[in-house]
Amino acid sequence: MCGIFAVFGLTGDQAANRRKVVELSKRIRHRGPDWESTWTDGKGNFVSHQRLAIVSPGESGNQPCFLHQGTDAQKSWVVNGEIYNYVKLKEEHKLEDAGTSDSAVVGSLYQKYGTDMVSMLDGMFAFALYDSETGRIFAGRDHMGISSMYVGYGKDGSVWFASEMKSFVNEPMIESYDIFPPGHMYTGGPGGKGFERWYKPQWVEDESYVPTTPVDYEVVRETVVNSVVKRLMTDVPFGVLLSGGLDSSVVASVANRHLEEARNNNVADHKLHTFSIGIKGAPDLVAAKKVADFLGTEHHEFHFTPQEAIDAIPDVVYHLESYEQVRASVPMFLLSRKIKSLGVKMVLSGEGADETLGGYLYFHKAPSGEEFHKECVRKTVRLHQWDVMRANKSTLAWGLEARVPFLDKEWLKLVMNIRPEDKMIDMADKPDGKHARSEKYLLRKAFDTPEDPYLPESVLFRQKEQFSDGVGYDWVDGLKDYAEATVSDEEFNTRNIRFPKNTPETKEYYLLRSLFEKYYPEPCALDTVPTGKSIACSTPEAVSWCPEWENSTGDISGRAVDVHESSKDFDLEDSTMHLLSCDEVAGPKAPSNGAAPVPSAVMSAGAPARRQVAPKAAFSLRQQFKANMLRVGAPRAASRPSMVPSKLPRAQIASAAARMSVLSVRSVCRAL
Repeated sequence: MCGIFAVFGLTGDQAANRRKVVELSKRIRHRGPDWESTWTDGKGNFVSHQRLAIVSPGESGNQPCFLHQGTDAQKSWVVNGEIYNYVKLKEEHKLEDAGTSDSAVVGSLYQKYGTDMVSMLDGMFAFALYDSETGRIFAGRDHMGISSMYVGYGKDGSVWFASEMKSFVNEPMIESYDIFPPGHMYTGGPGGKGFERWYKPQWVEDESYVPTTPVDYEVVRETVVNSVVKRLMTDVPFGVLLSGGLDSSVVASVANRHLEEARNNNVADHKLHTFSIGIKGAPDLVAAKKVADFLGTEHHEFHFTPQEAIDAIPDVVYHLESYEQVRASVPMFLLSRKIKSLGVKMVLSGEGADETLGGYLYFHKAPSGEEFHKECVRKTVRLHQWDVMRANKSTLAWGLEARVPFLDKEWLKLVMNIRPEDKMIDMADKPDGKHARSEKYLLRKAFDTPEDPYLPESVLFRQKEQFSDGVGYDWVDGLKDYAEATVSDEEFNTRNIRFPKNTPETKEYYLLRSLFEKYYPEPCALDTVPTGKSIACSTPEAVSWCPEWENSTGDISGRAVDVHESSKDFDLEDSTMHLLSCDEVAGPKAPSNGAAPVPSAVMSAGAPARRQVAPKAAFSLRQQFKANMLRVGAPRAASRPSMVPSKLPRAQIASAAARMSVLSVRSVCRAL
């Protein structure tokens, strides 16, 4: 991927306009640190490119691209993304002028087929083209919005396009801007029609459609394999983001098999590199190491502390251009920096499987097959504002490209037309007599090949763990602690005055929203961020599936759903970790072993005051409690966030808490 910037129809001093275009294009240089170039016809039309060289990394792959008539550029365009079928397109359509890079086919196809060409492209892309022969503007974005793109409208009637919103912010010449919708194209100038949808599968177009096709596990496996292999088109070092969850592990396994075959045929001579990140001891790190050892990859494990993650939040909000998805974006942002430092430019990632297969834990609550399917559709078509945006911007903040096999057009054509009965979760049903029909059972079963296993069974049937949770529960809980300590009660209680639109419901969101407003203060920027309550990453519509969810403030953690293995640690209503049960905080009780009762200062149940802790002290408080638990003889597992509090000895909890200067059990909860 790269960074593109274009403006058409700009009036005024064209020399000054060119300087301005170059300045605004440089705001997204992080997306393409390898080269930059800007073209203009001198008449108010500009295309600019920040290059990340992946395919044809030599000068032949530089942009902008041109088709010439004599010495004049007849058509000029810039592309962000990868066109995986570009070789096939060149051969089938005899595109002799298409050059050697994948981006070059865009103009050649347009020359031959006009705007109909966009549906021929297979890949992730965003492009902007100017046809000087007709004065026409043509822009398009891939089917799922994998490549980010925004559109702006100038006060002089000009039209602007950019890979990221930051190119438009606080620019006086631009009146407003918005997301360029996925699966759409835009035509302007003579005969222009504005925005039109080009990606029109039935599952997107027909809201009443519910598929009836039964699953074919072999076809599922073949489609995933083809999707992964297709994305190995690269001329630079690459790897796989490996969380140890099902999706990334399947991608890693398929890619590894392909590389092994290539090595056996003397086509490749290197191992697959896999990368994981988390707090030491995090669930994802353990699972990722197991997968890497099983596959024999060159595995790279990186660690971060909660404080390092907190310190990265401002940069993440700036690059993400949203206050949503921050929990998962921070680890991905940190990991991308590490990967790029190793000289790697491209990675495969597992985004898209949870949405297309109904893999999030809240899907356990789906009331019917029809509602299950509709939620899959809602989640998938909104990915450009959620996980896909995270994968795109968290990686490209460091000039690293992420490719997502589970959003391949052929995969979507298959999986979104499988009947929901084959996707739905039923833990009491064991179709193979061994494994329950858990979330994403369809994918698990497709790769359950004991005679030639793709993955260890413990990973293949591992429960879904959201990335922000899997990197270490201390990260999510620490972020809440930090927000609690940073945002005062007075600020939070008057939040509707500062944020009358999309008012944050938690201190965490107040903190993130404040940072977003700092970088993106204009009202149209706020309109690009999705709104509504979410439970474990659900859409707002799915919150109605469970009365408890409707009555809560919501939380995107998977632990907010009672089927999660650590849900007993999690309080959805207050989004904090329970230390003691409600009846235990009612007052002092003498432990059955004769130990001293819990001090009343620690057990005060209704104390309205909350101990205000300096941001960095929140982590110190957490570690202090864990250390005290060990000092009073609690098992070492007691210091792990996944430990169920009810299993910890009451006397040890009380003794450890009594050693700390806290005012209430709730303060201790926040320290955990």
